[in-house]
Amino acid sequence: MKRRDFYKTTGALGLGLLAGKPAWSNNQGAIPEPGFFNEEAKKLPAREFDVLVAGGGTAGVICAIAAARQGAKTILVENKGYVGGIAVEGGTALHSFYNLWKAFPGVEKRQLVRGIPAEMVDRLTAMGGATGYAEMEKHFEYDSVCTAIDTELYKLNAHEMLDEAGVYVCVNTLLAAAVVEGSVVKGAILESRSGREVIFAKSFVDCTGYADLAAHAGADFTEPNDYAVVNSMGLGNVDIEKYYKFLADRDAVHQLAYGVRSGEPGRIIRIGAEGSQGYPEEFIKGARKIGLSAISTTTQDNYLMFIKMNMKLDKSPTDRDTVAKAELELRKRMKKGVELFREHIPGFEKTFMTRTAPSLVIRRGRLISCDYDISHEDVINGVHFDDDVFVYGFHDMAPRLQVANGGSYGIPYRALCVKGLDNLYVSGMMITSDHRAHMSTRNTVSCMGQGQASGTAAALCALNGFNSRTLPYKTLRKALEKGGVYFEK
Repeated sequence: MKRRDFYKTTGALGLGLLAGKPAWSNNQGAIPEPGFFNEEAKKLPAREFDVLVAGGGTAGVICAIAAARQGAKTILVENKGYVGGIAVEGGTALHSFYNLWKAFPGVEKRQLVRGIPAEMVDRLTAMGGATGYAEMEKHFEYDSVCTAIDTELYKLNAHEMLDEAGVYVCVNTLLAAAVVEGSVVKGAILESRSGREVIFAKSFVDCTGYADLAAHAGADFTEPNDYAVVNSMGLGNVDIEKYYKFLADRDAVHQLAYGVRSGEPGRIIRIGAEGSQGYPEEFIKGARKIGLSAISTTTQDNYLMFIKMNMKLDKSPTDRDTVAKAELELRKRMKKGVELFREHIPGFEKTFMTRTAPSLVIRRGRLISCDYDISHEDVINGVHFDDDVFVYGFHDMAPRLQVANGGSYGIPYRALCVKGLDNLYVSGMMITSDHRAHMSTRNTVSCMGQGQASGTAAALCALNGFNSRTLPYKTLRKALEKGGVYFEK
């Protein structure tokens, strides 16, 4: 989509699972066509920063910390009242800091993603909010480790790290527009209960997931709508050991990891079954209807952190009215999911809903055109580039699709540079057009790695007078290595 077009218009059971992210059609009925109104021009309060990061999610938190640690005056803009994004709203675990060594006997075990993302997990683990890097006992051809988190402590830890780095954090703040001159983004217009203001900066990074800043700035984009949306719920009062026995007695345990739970080591922290194996027929039928995915993780006794409801939309998740209907439908499905567990699965007899995401979660919204588009072959063949900014080894379609021989591939710097704009980066689920490759690059730990790379680059540009295409790679590489990023060449 071109900028003129934008402004003109301006589940699988995960039980491994039961196939089917059921389609749902948005029947809105008669909605009046909008007219037009000329908004009166007015002066806005203006402030200046070196780097503006839009979106305080999985990538954005790491991005802002990285920029601030380079010495850049950094602002982070987030429309919710907390930071953390997909990691605390839609995942089951953080995938993945390691290569897939367990699926390939004799392959060296390597922690591929280090630096600020690993520091965040280490801090969170020390405060009892994560399980570290627990090895998978089953289904290790999918992932060799499980990094489960406590969603609330993750939010706290992430915000504390931003504060310690000196980032100016604006939560409860909407990014409403961009100020652009030619190929240079000059500023972003923000809306909050304090009013409307403009923030000028030298470098910008879009980590919104929906690519809101990039779209406002006129970047070319498409909207593939190639994933189901999801809302996830936590379930309390769950007897996890009883649930495990139920699956084990039917030889149906497919995903399993042990780690620290409620402060005690050697406890189940990840559990799930493959497909419909082991589940009662009525549960299977009901789960298929609501797109329920039952694979989950936990850091606490009697609690499963993420039970997902998947639903495919007939329009892009950037369509407000489609999403409004979907929000209601997903919450109806979550209620039905609780009822299914209570009625059919031992260990859930008195379970109840303890948490939900505040809004539906996407796996992709807008896809931004960047200087390089990572291909499926790049990922599965373990390709590295002359401008790698970190390395990664997880694929969400494993074991059907894997990075070759338990290795890694590189994310090139060019893949984060927005085509046609000189000082704007994107990080997270907005890159990579090939759905198969995107099933790797969109995952949480990849987004974290992208965040450290783009935040570091944005700061170096802002502080040294470079733009995204004149920044010397050697300068970026040196800064990333100093920041703890691991490279394999």
